[in-house]
Amino acid sequence: MIRTLVGFDTTSRESNLALIEWVRDYLAGHGVASELFFDEERRKANLFATIGPKDRGGIALSGHTDVVPVDGQDWSTDPFALAEKNGRLYGRGTADMKSFLAVALALVPEFVGRELATPIHLALSYDEEVGCLGVRRMIAGLEGRPDKPRLCIVGEPTEMKPVIGHKGKRSLRCHVHGYECHSALAHEGVNAVEAAAEIVAYLKSMARRFRDEGPYDPDFVPPYTTVHTGRISGGTALNIVPKDCRFDFEFRFLPGVDPEALVEEVVRFASTRVEPEMKSVRPETGIQFEELTSFPGLAIDAEEEITQLVFALTGANATGKVSFGTEAGLYQKAGIPTVVCGPGSIDQAHKPDEFISLEQVRACEGFLRRLLDRVAA
Repeated sequence: MIRTLVGFDTTSRESNLALIEWVRDYLAGHGVASELFFDEERRKANLFATIGPKDRGGIALSGHTDVVPVDGQDWSTDPFALAEKNGRLYGRGTADMKSFLAVALALVPEFVGRELATPIHLALSYDEEVGCLGVRRMIAGLEGRPDKPRLCIVGEPTEMKPVIGHKGKRSLRCHVHGYECHSALAHEGVNAVEAAAEIVAYLKSMARRFRDEGPYDPDFVPPYTTVHTGRISGGTALNIVPKDCRFDFEFRFLPGVDPEALVEEVVRFASTRVEPEMKSVRPETGIQFEELTSFPGLAIDAEEEITQLVFALTGANATGKVSFGTEAGLYQKAGIPTVVCGPGSIDQAHKPDEFISLEQVRACEGFLRRLLDRVAA
């Protein structure tokens, strides 16, 4: 099953429909009906299916079908053809996170063969890697329905350890619109690159403040909110004062930190400290901010039912928190208590020669079989 799922190139820029339709047909072959939630262009879809009673909410096993690109990476094997070597399975998505989905799908015959008192929901999403976009349509479509999941396990790679917290993310693009002229007459122009650099420098000062002053949560690495500028472009030639500059930046914030306040701070700096000087030279200049992606953090109590369930299924006696984002915060925001727990290590994700160990696959099999024993009548 892992080999089959890895064989579909579901890089986020591509359609995931071939994989989704294959899963739909596979489930139908076991008597399980699926519901698809499409994007606006109908190029991609989420899949939701229920095994067991349809009149109540159960436990969702949730994961995304998309993967990150392999462009420019030095792979020693074909990233979309599973390779087994020395107890490891190599391929794009083996760790993040097709192996979790594959184990769940491979065990469908066992779930179907038992009478379930609590239903198991399978929730496969699209476009998680580009901002947790697809799952929002599925969650919205389930709102108010009797089969809306009551609890959820998101199978991102945590080495089968329960994760009850992750940071949220807010990313934006800033467009600085200046006024171009000959660089010999720089005083008559508005240098968009220099104005952008002032804002980027302010973002760096925010990053230092969070690093040095907090707030902190020692369970995260790093234990504070981070600020990062990842892309910048502007200007055409050295002897032309640049008219335009754009840069992308992000906040990865601790649960409990208000992302709106973070955005408002940098916008306020741009509008009160940078923009007035620009407009004093050329009134038509200015600065605009555009949101790129946003998803909430996750924070769930160790005493919650879903946390205690995952404790019992894994045998763990401690929880963890991670700095990478998942769809779990969106489920929790929709009133579905969620824990992140899945096979593989995030250290292998997004890299060339991504892999998962067979030991982790076996651990996930045992986890889901113990869940089956819990939900069986």
